[in-house]
Amino acid sequence: MFVLIWSTLFFSVKGSSADKGASVWRRQHCRGKGNCVTLSERELTAEAGLCVVIPCSFTTAANFTPKHTVWYKCEASKKCSDADITFHSNKNNEKVQSGFKGRVSRLEPDVSQKNCSIIINDLKESDSGFYQLRVTGVLNGQQGGFTFSQRVTVSIKGIEQKPTVMIPTLTEGQQATLTCTAPGLCSGSVPQITWTWRGEGGTESYITGNSTVFKTEGLTPFTQRHVSTLTFNPSAEHHNTNVTCKIRFTGDATAQKTSGLNVNYVKEVNITGVTTVRDGEALNLTCNVHSFPPSLIIWSKLGYNETLHIDTGSANLVIINVTAGYAGQYVCTAKYMNNTLKDKVNVTVIYKRIPQIIGNTTIKEGDVLNLICSVESFPPSLIMWSKLGSKANHHNDTGSATLVIPNATAEHSGQYICTAKYMDSVLKKDTNVTVIWFSKIQKGSGCVLQSEVLTCVCISEGFPLPTINWPLLKNHTEYSVITTVSNHTVNSIISLTVKSHGNSTVECVSNNGNGEEREILLIHQNLSEKHEQSSGVRLAYLKVTIAFLTGVLFSAVLCCLAKHCYRNKQKTSRSLEMRTHQDDKLVYDGQELQDNLTLNSNSGPKEVEYADINFSLLKRNGAREAARRQESTKTVYAEIKKAVEEREDDAEEEGEMLEAKEDEMVVEMEMKYREPEKELKMGKERVYATVNDVTDEI
Repeated sequence: MFVLIWSTLFFSVKGSSADKGASVWRRQHCRGKGNCVTLSERELTAEAGLCVVIPCSFTTAANFTPKHTVWYKCEASKKCSDADITFHSNKNNEKVQSGFKGRVSRLEPDVSQKNCSIIINDLKESDSGFYQLRVTGVLNGQQGGFTFSQRVTVSIKGIEQKPTVMIPTLTEGQQATLTCTAPGLCSGSVPQITWTWRGEGGTESYITGNSTVFKTEGLTPFTQRHVSTLTFNPSAEHHNTNVTCKIRFTGDATAQKTSGLNVNYVKEVNITGVTTVRDGEALNLTCNVHSFPPSLIIWSKLGYNETLHIDTGSANLVIINVTAGYAGQYVCTAKYMNNTLKDKVNVTVIYKRIPQIIGNTTIKEGDVLNLICSVESFPPSLIMWSKLGSKANHHNDTGSATLVIPNATAEHSGQYICTAKYMDSVLKKDTNVTVIWFSKIQKGSGCVLQSEVLTCVCISEGFPLPTINWPLLKNHTEYSVITTVSNHTVNSIISLTVKSHGNSTVECVSNNGNGEEREILLIHQNLSEKHEQSSGVRLAYLKVTIAFLTGVLFSAVLCCLAKHCYRNKQKTSRSLEMRTHQDDKLVYDGQELQDNLTLNSNSGPKEVEYADINFSLLKRNGAREAARRQESTKTVYAEIKKAVEEREDDAEEEGEMLEAKEDEMVVEMEMKYREPEKELKMGKERVYATVNDVTDEI
C-alpha cells in the first residue's frame, strides 16, 4: 500500500531527475548499528499550489522501539532545533510551525512500518529549503531518539502544470460536456475551478446556459483528483471560439488551460448577388453555406445536367455578357457530411428583341386571317395590332398578340402594324395582308351584233387580276381586243366581223389562278339597225304598192271605157291578188314581179322606175324581217283587194257611179302616193344609209 501511494505522489511531482529509477536517487544512511534512513539524494522540485512528497524509510536497532517521527526545516549550515519543526507525528505537540500546521501529513500513520514519508500540500515558494528527519522512541527502556544528519532539498517554484481539458465532438443542438482536471493528485485544499469563454470580440465571459459540476476523486487516503465538468448546448456561435478552464489554488497560485471549440454545424444556404441583369452585363452570384466542416458547394441550372461551378464553403458563379438564354432558375447545392441542402434563385435578364410576325398573309376570301405578333423581352412588352389608315386597335395583349379576322374579305387587305411598347421604347413591325378571291364575271357583260360586226364586253373582278379568254376567237384570225384594268376589275372588249353567225350566245372565260368562271353572253340585235332596215323595206314596198295601184287605176279606167275589156281587167285583178298573197316572191323573186308589172304597164304611163331599187339585196335579210315584211304586205294588199272588188261589183250595176268612184279612187291613190313620196323624201338619207350598210356587209 505504501509503495502505491508513494509512487503515485512521486510521479505527480516534478524533479530534475524524475525520469531516473529509484535506485539512482535513493540512498541509505546509517547512524550506529542498525539505525539507518533512506532519503533522496537529489533535489525535490514542486510547484506552488500543488504538493510534494518526501519519500523516506528507516530502520532501527533491535533495542530501539520507534514511537514518533519529526521533520525539521532549517538551513543547511545550521543545526535544526525545536523551532524548526514542520511536522510531528504526535498531534499534541504544539511546537510545529504555524505555517505548516494542517499542510503536512504522514503517508503511513503506523510508525512500526518504518515509513517516514510525508506529503506537503498547498505548497508555497517559501516552503523551499532543507528538510531533516528525527525518530524518537524507547531505547533500552528509556525515552530517546536519534536525528539523521542527511537532509533532503526541496525547491518550490511557480506553478507550470496546466489542467487537463477533455472536449468531445461538438455538434450544434446536441448537449455536450467538457471536463477539466486540476494538475496534481494532492490531498490538500480543494482548488477553485472556473470556466470562461472568449468570443470573437476577445472578451471573456461565462458560457450562458451551462451547468458545472465539481468533484474530487479520492484515489488513496492521501491522493485526490479534482475535476470540473461543463455541460452546455453548443451552437455555431461557439465555433472557433476558446474555452478556458482556470484553477485557483491556495496561496493565489493559478493554473489554466485554453482550448479551441470546433462545433459541427451547418446553416442554411445563402445566395447573394443581383439576380436581375441587363442583356450584355455580367451575372455574379455567391452561394455561402456557413458550416463546419466546410460544405461542398455546387452551382447548377435547372433543366441542365451541367455543373457550372464547384467550391468549398463558398462558391461564386460569374457569367460574362449574359443573354436571354441565361435567364432561368439557378440552384446552389450544399453537401454537408451526410446531408444535402439546396437553395435556388431566379435570374432575370432584361432584354428586348425585334417583333416577329408569323402567319399566312395571303389568304382566300372567306378564310380566317390569323396573325401572331410576338416580342421576346423582359419585362413583357405590350403588343397592339392596328391597320394602316385605320384608327381602331384590333387587338392588345402582353408578350404575344393574335389577330384573328374570320371570313376575310377584300376590304381586309392592307398593311397591318404590330406595335410593341417596351419600357420607354416602342418597336414596330408591319406586314402586308393580301386577300385573294375567285374571279367573278360582273353584270354588264354582253354582246351586240350590228351590221355583221359583233361586239362583246366581258367584265371580271378578282384578285389576283383575272385574265379573260374568248373561245370564239379560236375560229377567227381577224379581230380586235381591248383590255382595261381598274383596281381589281378587268374589262375585255372584242370586236370582229361575222357574216353568218348562227349562234345566239358567246362564251366568256375568266381565270385568275384561284378559279375559273364561264359566262354565256346573249347576243342582242341593234334596235336602231332593225328600225332602219324595216323602214327601208316599208319604203320599198310602198313604192311598189304605189306603182301597182297606179297601174290598176289606169287599168280600171280603161275597163270602164271599154266594156269589152272587162273580162281582161278581171283576170288582171285576180292575177294581182294572187301575187299579193305570195310576199316571198315579191321580196325574193323581184325579177318575176318586175316582168308582170312591165307587161301591165303598157296600158298606162310609167311613174315609178322599179329598176332603181335592187330587190335582190333584200334576200339577205333574216327570217324575222321577211316575216315583218310579209305581215306589212298583207295589210297593204288587203286594202287594195277590198277596194278593187267593190269597184268590180258596182261596175255592172251602177255605170254612172263608176266613173265618180274611180275618180275618187284616183284622188285617194294620189293622196296615198303623195304621202309616201313625202315620207320618202324626208327619210331618203336614212333609207339609203341603211342600204349602204347592207351593201357594206355584203
